[in-house]
Amino acid sequence: MRIILLHYAAPPVVGGVETVLAKQARLLASAGHEVCVLAGRGAPWDDRVHVEVIPLLDSRHPRVLAVKASLDQGIVPPDFEPLSAEIRDRLSEAMNGAGAVIAHNVASLHKNLAFTAALYELFRAPGSARLILWHHDLAWTTPRYQSELHPGWPWDLLRNPWPGAVHVVVSQARREELAALMGLSPERIHVIAAGVDLHSFYGLSPRVAELADDLHLVEAAPLLISPVRITRRKNLELGLKALAALRERMPAAAWVVTGPPGAHNPSNLEYFEGLKELRDGLNLTGAAHFLAERVPEGLSENGVSEFYRLADALLLPSREEGFGIPILEAGLAGLPIFCADLPPLRALAGHRAAYFSPDEPPARVAALIANGLENDPRYQMRVNVRQNYTWEAVFSAQIAPLLEEA
Repeated sequence: MRIILLHYAAPPVVGGVETVLAKQARLLASAGHEVCVLAGRGAPWDDRVHVEVIPLLDSRHPRVLAVKASLDQGIVPPDFEPLSAEIRDRLSEAMNGAGAVIAHNVASLHKNLAFTAALYELFRAPGSARLILWHHDLAWTTPRYQSELHPGWPWDLLRNPWPGAVHVVVSQARREELAALMGLSPERIHVIAAGVDLHSFYGLSPRVAELADDLHLVEAAPLLISPVRITRRKNLELGLKALAALRERMPAAAWVVTGPPGAHNPSNLEYFEGLKELRDGLNLTGAAHFLAERVPEGLSENGVSEFYRLADALLLPSREEGFGIPILEAGLAGLPIFCADLPPLRALAGHRAAYFSPDEPPARVAALIANGLENDPRYQMRVNVRQNYTWEAVFSAQIAPLLEEA
């Protein structure tokens, strides 16, 4: 489908709506759609997204500002109609063949009412593309804008329903505002939140981002990390058994061991093979991840740091430690710490960690982790954002079905 996205500006212009538009455009392109952005300012930022700059769409174009100055006083100036007609002609040409048009804030704010009127007139014609009005802000419900709004046309375009248009708002509060403003049933208004770009926010390198995607780590709840080499003294078999027990209570739990087998003892390879057999026997394929299977040489220090950002907790079941660098790293990363009760580790973490014996029954280790995380609102929020508010989650759960419906 050919999909048009409209706004006053597009990247590299910095702004909340511009960011949302850019994320939507990329996701739509990744889903196989032909995507075109029409904006008053902007430039191409992705080879898959066509950007066409139409200067008269800009809220800061001199003609637009001159018209707005008059409109703010309640006067429709002589240039309003010619300006709107010119915009309408440009839009009509640029939107030819579109299956859906997503207009961000154009029917919500009075930043360029000639643009708003042009869009309205275009979509009054039969056979036009499906119009999706995406409302981030509502001029008529914002106190600071009231002196600039007046009864009648064209200001009423921002508070009256547009026949046939689909309405989308970014929050339940906006849904209630829009429903009251336009006299619409709330059920007719879609609530689709903005998302976060997890890879960008965490600063993930392409390699770590690829690993996270391939292993479905964003879906884990919780995601445990053990930034250690694979050696017998790390007691990783306890980690596997504890994970199996934990998944009975937290079915989406996953565990990542970042390091390769220890380099100085040939028996570590045999130990690694035994761990993989134990993983298979515990039905943990897809839940217990040894990165050595994908990165035999081991991650860089920066790569390990990136996994700390992804993880929800540190799991360190070692039988022996001389110091315990992962304890310090987890402290800097703000992760809850679940570790073996060894003197060097206790000396570092004190009362700030949850301890268990290296010979603890796996079910008790699992209960310690589950109890600690289920009572941690920070962990609960992390999982909520990861599973429901990444752009990928928002797109698959809400935007793609909306387009199919349209």
